[in-house]
Amino acid sequence: MEDIISYLAEYFIPKLLEMRLEYYKNPTSLADFAIATKEETDKLGREILQASIVEMDRLIKELPARKRKWVVEHKADGRQLLTTLGRISFSRVLYKSKTEVDEAGKPVCSYLLDNLMGLSSNQEMTEDVMANIYQEAVQTSYRKAGEEATSIEGVSKQTVKNQLHKLKFPKSFQIPEVKKVVDYLYIDADEDHYHLQFKEKRGDLETNEYGRKLNGGITKLAYVFEDIEPEAPKSNRNKLVGTHYFSRGYEQNSKEFWAEVFEYVEATYDTTQIKKIYINADGGAWIKSGYRGLADVTFVLDEFHLSKYVLKMTGHMKDSQDDAITEIYDCIRSKKKADFLEVVEKLKGCTDSEKIQAKIEKASQYISSNWMAAKYRLRKSESVKACSAEGHVYHVLSSRMSTQAMGWSNLGAGKMAHLREYYYNNGDMLELAKFQKEEMQTAAGAEEVVLSASAILASEKGNRNKMMMEYGKYSERIHSTLSLQNSKQLMFYLNGKI
Repeated sequence: MEDIISYLAEYFIPKLLEMRLEYYKNPTSLADFAIATKEETDKLGREILQASIVEMDRLIKELPARKRKWVVEHKADGRQLLTTLGRISFSRVLYKSKTEVDEAGKPVCSYLLDNLMGLSSNQEMTEDVMANIYQEAVQTSYRKAGEEATSIEGVSKQTVKNQLHKLKFPKSFQIPEVKKVVDYLYIDADEDHYHLQFKEKRGDLETNEYGRKLNGGITKLAYVFEDIEPEAPKSNRNKLVGTHYFSRGYEQNSKEFWAEVFEYVEATYDTTQIKKIYINADGGAWIKSGYRGLADVTFVLDEFHLSKYVLKMTGHMKDSQDDAITEIYDCIRSKKKADFLEVVEKLKGCTDSEKIQAKIEKASQYISSNWMAAKYRLRKSESVKACSAEGHVYHVLSSRMSTQAMGWSNLGAGKMAHLREYYYNNGDMLELAKFQKEEMQTAAGAEEVVLSASAILASEKGNRNKMMMEYGKYSERIHSTLSLQNSKQLMFYLNGKI
């Protein structure tokens, strides 16, 4: 720590006073003063980190537990780490065990400092940098995330990609102490379609009979909510209450996806008190096949797709289209499927075009296959809520993954979808970065040293008197430097500027 005190006295404080003097000479340059101050405080931060790490390595070397079991193999082996304050460099000691050998019969070697700090052998950045990368990549691009990794030094977009591709995620929800009680619960579901560059490796995309690449992929989205209410008392805009998101790619099949959704429901809500769970969706195969058998739910067709297919059935009716739409909706709302099919035949009879007839047939099949779900949508029950899945798919997935000219691998798309889920569930990116830290295998015999942080602190207390003596040596110099810029001197530079 005496190195830090020396740095403060000999460099940092004089530099700070010099910058302040320049600012007083030109009071309009506050922005320049702020930038220069940040550069120096970042530099001071790096000095503090480096000095603290080097001192920790020295204290490990002095520990009795270390001396009993480890001997010095190499001194001053260098290492660098990228932090949000910039890149730091430090050296540490490589130790050789006195008692333990590896599989080849050679003595085990270990950087005890690395073990104590939880650093893997190939780790190049600290968790705060990783958190910055996640925070930016989830919103913009790999390139931008690399640029924003630190305020001083960026990383390549390939590095960002590598970090995201090996992401591990914690459980998507925490079990509350007390379960919520609601009358109704809602789940909206839909998917986003993205472009594949490749599935697993470049060149592995198949082509169809026309020679076109089959480069489409989907990411699944479902979100659970309790109600819809105005954003403000007099607002025309609504918001969802108690929303929790789930978004995954091909790494999780539909059954696994829905099992996790309903695991969340069971863990969060008292399901014995729920009168009904509604699923609002478009009737996609991954939705219907996924939730069946997992819970007692009521499927409701979303307004967007119902309206879309009704319009497809009536587009050829011209001036009579409104009447045809009304008749179809009346059939769905209060009549039987046979009545609906009669209307379909009437609509087919209003055109001689086989293409239009085929379009009517296809649209009617969609409504027929979701007949009860369409009825629930049009009956206007107070407990049935509007579906906002299309808008949520755009905000949660499409805005980052498919609205621009982007290509993904299945792995990359799945990781980004999961990261977007984590982001929209208000996950802490620093905690996510810390979650990536693998359980390091501590070298045999190193546990006693690595786990003795209390011994390091005790040794640190023994050096405190020495540190205070060092401070006393520089204290007079610091006060002398400060006195050079007294108020009268600074007022001199301000004279005539006001």
